[in-house]
Amino acid sequence: MKGKYSPPVSFSNAELRGRDFSGQRLRSPEFSNANLESANFSNADVQGAVFSASVMTQTNLHGANLSNSMADQVKFQGADLSDAVLVEAILLRSTFEDTDITGADFTDAILDGAQVKELCQRASGVNSQTGVDTRESLGCRN
Repeated sequence: MKGKYSPPVSFSNAELRGRDFSGQRLRSPEFSNANLESANFSNADVQGAVFSASVMTQTNLHGANLSNSMADQVKFQGADLSDAVLVEAILLRSTFEDTDITGADFTDAILDGAQVKELCQRASGVNSQTGVDTRESLGCRN
């Protein structure tokens, strides 16, 4: 089944609180303006997803592949982004209060300077999928 994707799917403006997407492969899914509070995306492959302006408080994104995703203006408060891959993700104006970013890979992600400063204060670990150090991926100064 590796490399095989389901058709594109749209959940724009949907109420998806607590929904389980764990381990799923979704091709460029659309989740803009959705309520994804407490949803489970652990180990999901959602490359190219659009999460713009969604609520993702307490969402489990552990080990998820969010490469090339649009996650601008998203509330990640209390979310688990540990070991997530956010390579080339657009994260402008998103909030990360109490978010676990241990081992997350932010390589070439687009972030505001204030976001980088905040994330660097608690960045640690190495991503198990890419082998990239979280602090290095954010460009944190020692």
